[in-house]
Amino acid sequence: MTNQVWNIDGKDTVSNGGSVVKWDDERFFTLTFNGKDFYGEILEEKTEDHRLKIKINHRVFEVKKKGELDELIAALGLDVPKVRKLKELQAPMPGRIVNIAVKVGDELNVGDEILSLEAMKMENVLKAEGVGIVKAILIESGQVVEKGAVLIEFE
Repeated sequence: MTNQVWNIDGKDTVSNGGSVVKWDDERFFTLTFNGKDFYGEILEEKTEDHRLKIKINHRVFEVKKKGELDELIAALGLDVPKVRKLKELQAPMPGRIVNIAVKVGDELNVGDEILSLEAMKMENVLKAEGVGIVKAILIESGQVVEKGAVLIEFE
């Protein structure tokens, strides 16, 4: 029997057999490993991507079977997600600036909070959709802005 390489929660794991899976139905299963039973459930199945999200004994795992092309794809750098560079932040809607969470010179990554904008009695947190360094802040806290107004510029 040949060893298979699986990626479980971001770590490569080599399998050489020694476990048994008994399916209760298309979603639930019992995994017997070293004489112990573990109860599992398929949460998400992406067969075209060789990925599964499973829950075993109340713990969630991301499982991916390594394919023949995975090493080549990684060596070519094609497995790295492309991140766009920020140029400017425009107001997505008219509103009032409640809080500015950055200052000139701050380096931002995807998902970092930039500012809060109140619109229709709701506070909306605007987050970075790319990477960049804050070059200029063109607004002040409390200022009312129109949709499309440039709020912050990035280097």
